[in-house]
Amino acid sequence: MDEVFRALADPSRRRLLDSLNVRNGQTLRDLCAGLDLTRQSVSKHLAVLEAANLVTTVRRGREKLHHLNAAPINAIYERWIHRYDRDRAHALADLQTALERQPMESPTFVYTTYIRTTPERLWQALTEPAFTRRYWGGVALKSEWTAGAPLLWQDGPDGEFADLGQRVLVAEPYRRLSYTWHGFQPEHAAFFGWSEEELAARLGERRSTVTFDIAPHGDAVRLTVTHHDFSPDSEMYRAISGQLDGSGGWPELLASLKTLLETGDPLPAG
Repeated sequence: MDEVFRALADPSRRRLLDSLNVRNGQTLRDLCAGLDLTRQSVSKHLAVLEAANLVTTVRRGREKLHHLNAAPINAIYERWIHRYDRDRAHALADLQTALERQPMESPTFVYTTYIRTTPERLWQALTEPAFTRRYWGGVALKSEWTAGAPLLWQDGPDGEFADLGQRVLVAEPYRRLSYTWHGFQPEHAAFFGWSEEELAARLGERRSTVTFDIAPHGDAVRLTVTHHDFSPDSEMYRAISGQLDGSGGWPELLASLKTLLETGDPLPAG
């Protein structure tokens, strides 16, 4: 965490993070345009932020896109915000979001974490039903893990495997896994307290895509999760990024995955 605090101490680096918080997935040229700094200075600041894992990059053709990475901030949150203070912190964050929120055109969620495991073990954790059940809150995922194959969900050990319309797009063992994401289901209305009209609006969102990129990193593995292709101003994006009350989203799930692989036990529920 020392690298994180050192990176955050510089006001120019905080401005870069603010810029990515407003519009994620910017090129170096985009970021330079919003700051009164030379291209070389911005590159140096970005290198510090990348070293602290506060910024992660994704290639799109010839472009290198920079994304704000929530993993280190989430670790600080988990360490210093007491369990009984979290509901109040969430309530204040929800209020600020409601007051400041601007419609999102087509947001992208990117999250990079480092796990002390092997690519083979991480692939097993992402694809084996008995493994996913331990950190997905009791949900087992099952598929043949070939392009075009359905991805099935089982909500409990005695439940039926359900096809929610998800399909595997890419399955390259130990390197990359990608599949389409499910839409909201009727039971989400009761969970989030939506009216029939609100649920109908959520059901109209298009399907998004999540991709897991796995790369060796010394004696650990670098896992980058990219979730994109949401509808404009997507409520699903808010759910998977942990912005909806009651939904920890990918940050909580990936923290539980990391803890399971490194300690043998997932994060405690609640």
